[in-house]
Amino acid sequence: MKDPVNSNITTSRRILKPRRLALLGTVAALGAAVLVASPASKQIGMSSLISPAQATESAATPAGFGDLVSKVKPAVISVRVKIDEDNDKSAMLQQNRMNQDEDSPFDQFSRQFGFRFPDGMNGMPRQRHQVITGEGSGFFISADGYAVTNNHVVDHAESVQVTTDDGTIYTAKVVGTDPKTDLALIKVDGKKDFPFVKFSDQKPRIGDWVVAVGNPFGLGGTVTAGIVSASGRDIGNGPYDDFIQIDAPINKGNSGGPAFDMNGNVIGVNTAIFSPSGGSVGIGFDIPASTAKLVVAQLKDKGSVTRGWLGVQVQPVTAEIADSLGLKAARGAIVDTPQDGSPAAKAGIEAGDVITAVNGTAIKDSRDLARTIAGLAPGTSVKLDVIHKGGSKTVTLALGELPNERQAKVDDGKTQQAPGTPRLGLSLAPAGDVQGAGQKGVVVTEVDPQGPAAQRGIQTGDVILNVGGKAVANVGEVRSELAQAKSSGKKSVLLQVKSAEATRFVAVPLA
Repeated sequence: MKDPVNSNITTSRRILKPRRLALLGTVAALGAAVLVASPASKQIGMSSLISPAQATESAATPAGFGDLVSKVKPAVISVRVKIDEDNDKSAMLQQNRMNQDEDSPFDQFSRQFGFRFPDGMNGMPRQRHQVITGEGSGFFISADGYAVTNNHVVDHAESVQVTTDDGTIYTAKVVGTDPKTDLALIKVDGKKDFPFVKFSDQKPRIGDWVVAVGNPFGLGGTVTAGIVSASGRDIGNGPYDDFIQIDAPINKGNSGGPAFDMNGNVIGVNTAIFSPSGGSVGIGFDIPASTAKLVVAQLKDKGSVTRGWLGVQVQPVTAEIADSLGLKAARGAIVDTPQDGSPAAKAGIEAGDVITAVNGTAIKDSRDLARTIAGLAPGTSVKLDVIHKGGSKTVTLALGELPNERQAKVDDGKTQQAPGTPRLGLSLAPAGDVQGAGQKGVVVTEVDPQGPAAQRGIQTGDVILNVGGKAVANVGEVRSELAQAKSSGKKSVLLQVKSAEATRFVAVPLA
């Protein structure tokens, strides 16, 4: 399976559906196998599970978490958002997703876990001018009111309110969001002495105690405990997946809340659960503190996140690929397509090259490469260890900036497009600029999983040949045709799309 890395490296893949994931504030579902103990299975006594050595060690187990909770709980907040259906087209898209079978993980979570629909429950049509509300969690990271939550909690919010541990309600503004890591930074003004917590500087060990605090089902101030179950989990959300898995019970409404170590530092941001039923089964996923610190710092500084960019499409090196190339191990990322004019292409990176290390650090696979490059600032000079036509070489290049990455601040009214231009949720490039795409049309280089095009099955690598019956060759022509369709009163536009399988027509709503 290829992981297009036309961004820092942006992995695009079809979402397979044998498992169920649930985002906790506005989150989604994939389907799941459930391991169930047979009623007839033999019960095992506790004495058979604990050795004398373990019994001795258990004496060191904390008698409780009361001291820790009293220290950190005041910094945790409940987050409530409102979306006016008449003023936000995304609410209409949200309703459309209710009737879709093929959703991305974070989209499905939105319909199942994030929002409460006042009327029209159970899929029934809602009357016009309804206000959609959703609840999540968050936590203060500074005394002057900066707080962290999930992007999917505050995405498209008309208003945001937070409730502190003492029951006080404040209005908050969204400082910036990063959909790629599902993080958001919000700000409460008016006080300079909010209780706050800090991110941990150390990666938690598997087996360490963890305490989660949040607002599940609107029950603010709820505390649960467990251990770190695993790290480096990929839940199919994108190329930056690197989640910590915990077994502390978390449910809908916990989204954006913190998971603490025994020192009271935040080791992760609660984001998703693996669940066959929608409730907690002890498998939760947290965004690591190391990721959150980097993203939050950029959101606070400029309201958006910029990432390094190589400008290549890559895929993992499988055992078969390693064997065919004479490599000793199936590690690294093989370059499928370098984009013309990209930093990689200018440095001489070619299709078939295998990137094995960045700045001397070994690269495990294409996802590892994606995260590594994304963590570096545009303009950073990097050294790539490359296997090129059977030989090894080192390439030095300056990273570019991931195209179309900047997110406008929610409260400043600015957009990336001209006023009135419909949004499809796509990043595009002329086909002639992308190797192997031909000379006609524009290539889809990135797809917003929450955009209308994604809901109609358009994927990275597809080529849009014409819009509304007119051939297009660049982004400007696409925007012009979309604006023309919108101004003529059309509710959707017909695209002719060429994929690897076939050429087809797709009607996409004008959002």
